[in-house]
Amino acid sequence: MALGVTDLKKGTIFQWEGVPYKVVDYSQKVVGRGGSIVNVRIKSLVDGRVLEKTFKGNEQLDRADVTNKNVQYLYNDGVNFYFMDQDSYEQFELPVDVIGDQAGYMKEGDSVQAQLFDGQVINIELPKNVPLKVTYTENVVKGDTSSSITKDAELETGIRVRVPAFIKQGDLISVDTANGTYRERVKG
Repeated sequence: MALGVTDLKKGTIFQWEGVPYKVVDYSQKVVGRGGSIVNVRIKSLVDGRVLEKTFKGNEQLDRADVTNKNVQYLYNDGVNFYFMDQDSYEQFELPVDVIGDQAGYMKEGDSVQAQLFDGQVINIELPKNVPLKVTYTENVVKGDTSSSITKDAELETGIRVRVPAFIKQGDLISVDTANGTYRERVKG
């Protein structure tokens, strides 16, 4: 089934020139006589490249036949990330450059979604938020516990995020995987 360009809302997955893309950003401009132009920022689900693309209002695009499957992240060796299909127990790997920044949100044993296109795993989809333990942060100055004051915290996967002053080393926090920001302290 074809998609009209006005169907390209944020998060929509479609196929263009044989490659599956996900819409990252969308804006529509209406031009004279009822026509419209759609500007989108799209991310290739194959190699992670982000492109700016303009489509005219009457263009049609194909839906991408992308399916998701539950997999478990096993480990990485610096070159590849290794995963296991939780249904068939088959293992597969994806190169570090495909995983990219997502690596900072995965711990060994975590469940994530593998995206398949034409039967091949092309990408990993993270949950919206992940719980991660604070491995290092500065101690708070007594009386300086306002939630508007933030400080750096290093998390168990090696990434750094800004956290409120009341967060301590050893706390478990929820981090938004879309933008790498602190969401809340998780009750352990």
